[in-house]
Amino acid sequence: MKSTFLTTLTVLLFFSFNIKAQSDAKAQNLISEVLSKVKAYDNIQVEFSYILENTQEKLKQETRGSLSLKDEKYLLNLMGTTQLFDGEKIYTIIPEDEEITISNYNPENDNQLTPSKMLTFFEEGYIYKNDILQNKDGRKIQYVKLIAKDSEADMQEALIGIDQMTKHIYNLIQSQDNGTRIEIRVTKFKPNQPLSTNMFSFDESRYPDYYINNLD
Repeated sequence: MKSTFLTTLTVLLFFSFNIKAQSDAKAQNLISEVLSKVKAYDNIQVEFSYILENTQEKLKQETRGSLSLKDEKYLLNLMGTTQLFDGEKIYTIIPEDEEITISNYNPENDNQLTPSKMLTFFEEGYIYKNDILQNKDGRKIQYVKLIAKDSEADMQEALIGIDQMTKHIYNLIQSQDNGTRIEIRVTKFKPNQPLSTNMFSFDESRYPDYYINNLD
């Protein structure tokens, strides 16, 4: 009796695994296409909206930002703050406070999600599952559910929307347990732009009256 039960359970698990593998194949292929395309660009400039909403609390906040990427280097502008990464150090510039914080980036810290990983963070650590297909302003957006493999990951689930034609990311949606919904929506995506040679370089002389907090 016990042997029969275990045999049946093994068959069911094997069958379920194969169904899941087949059902996720399209999502896996789509994610692979997106990653291949992003990595092929020399540089990327993105404009986006950061939307935080909680209907129960009647809260909705929307902020616009911009991001320039080249390899691991980036320049991020969001909520009145500029963050620059030159490949070694991270410079956080707050004009309102006239303050700059300089810190080192630790590439061995896998949990340190930087803007340079914004378009590729889902490459590892997630299972992909096809979700709904929606029409957004005449564009067909295929959503893929990201499910964390690690039960202790900060983001357990999220939806990533992908433009079926361009294979570019349209948005990322995360719903939290407290009813808060966070969306990052790409409004402009411009690859291979002519960038200035000093875009990712920090020039202290531009901030003569700023307090500099060096965390080295």
